[in-house]
Amino acid sequence: MNFPPLVQKNPLEIRRAWFFAVAAVVSFHVAYAVPACQWLMVLFLYSLFRLASLATARQAVYVGLAVGLAVYAPHLIFFWKLFGPGAIGLWCVLPLWLALFVVAGRACLIRFGPGVWGFAAPFLWVGLEYFRSELYYLRFSWLNVGYAFSTSPTLPFMAGFGVYGIGFVLMAWAAFAGVAMQLTKGKRIGFGVTLAALSTLPLWLPVPEIPDLKPFNVTGIQLEGSSAGQVKSALNAALKKFPQTDLFVLSEYTFLGPIPQEILDWCKEHAKYLVAGGKDPMPIHHFCNTVFVVGQDGSIVFRQGKCVPVQFMDDGLPAAEQHLWSSPWGQVGFAICYDASYTRVMDELIRQGAQALIIPTSDTAEWGQAEHQLHGLIAPMRAAEYLVPVFRLCSSGISQSVDRQGRVLATAPFPGQDAMLTAQMELATPGRIPLDRPVAELGMVLSGMLILFMIVDAWWAPRPREP
Repeated sequence: MNFPPLVQKNPLEIRRAWFFAVAAVVSFHVAYAVPACQWLMVLFLYSLFRLASLATARQAVYVGLAVGLAVYAPHLIFFWKLFGPGAIGLWCVLPLWLALFVVAGRACLIRFGPGVWGFAAPFLWVGLEYFRSELYYLRFSWLNVGYAFSTSPTLPFMAGFGVYGIGFVLMAWAAFAGVAMQLTKGKRIGFGVTLAALSTLPLWLPVPEIPDLKPFNVTGIQLEGSSAGQVKSALNAALKKFPQTDLFVLSEYTFLGPIPQEILDWCKEHAKYLVAGGKDPMPIHHFCNTVFVVGQDGSIVFRQGKCVPVQFMDDGLPAAEQHLWSSPWGQVGFAICYDASYTRVMDELIRQGAQALIIPTSDTAEWGQAEHQLHGLIAPMRAAEYLVPVFRLCSSGISQSVDRQGRVLATAPFPGQDAMLTAQMELATPGRIPLDRPVAELGMVLSGMLILFMIVDAWWAPRPREP
């Protein structure tokens, strides 16, 4: 299919385009690396918005791909350890979404003008980001704009928008900056006031009353590749060091089968609850990656399977349903490792009334510190989004205890074999779902309609005659 050439007024010169490309790359990396510089994400989004003014669609695609590769690939160098040469293909997938944003934005700008493009940009951005993170097969939510704020002092406020809502609001400001000089004074004031009001929405959210808290003591132990005997010895050491513990937590895949009998007997002997990951056998040689809860009597009182097994890995069958554990202290939801990256998985736990989240995770030491640091951005965002405490226990770090405001109160290091993490979790009211979920879904629908319209419009547009 040959698209007709598109002509626009005052196209962005290629030299200036590369200036914006470099600004996008630098601002993204600094925003992720320096806790006080997350607001540079506005510059990243502004640069992408301006790149939509490139003279040709081919330039938009190439520059978008170059920016995406420079932005994402350095953070995902650990893919090589997971997938070998297949990592090259995966490194090239994420840049496609930035290129699609730029080229679709260019078509919108040419067809409808800067005002419509400025209005559409936040919806296009959040729609593409939500789809690539949650819905298509190679879904990957890491490195979203919102996760850069997981280490920011402003996280309790920003999380009110939701992880996708942060990107929506920042892109709205970037788009406003991009078209402000082309608007009349009255429109600039109107749009500016509207954006300022939108940016204060989290301040107007009702603050749930906190009833009498139900605290309990949790201790996690980082173990990787340990036998049942070694696990038992580690539990004995943790009990001796933290005798007040009510609930012990081990990582995903602590066991390569159901909980061994000697571990069940240990729980009964010491009258302690235990959370541990293992494999729940399924028919026809399949299994479900499962977190088991062992009661004080040594029996399995609860189990929850992993909802989204990792692609390209032997990670078991997806869980058929989600439930909460009605613990002695309140309603506790479980997410296994990568499940926590998906809002559509975590939102269901909150809808059911979860008051706390426990996330057993298998982050192996061989994947490297960069992977562990990126994965460690998820739990603070989830805690602040939902206003519930989160206890995330990894096989080799970085384990975290996070309060309802997204503040990391305690952590265990990487690689940290046998390292222990103890905290007191306080269960209050059930969590809340942030503002952005319907906006992200609406953005996805509008983005699909926009892209489809642009394809049809380009296909049917009259082609210029050759001289």
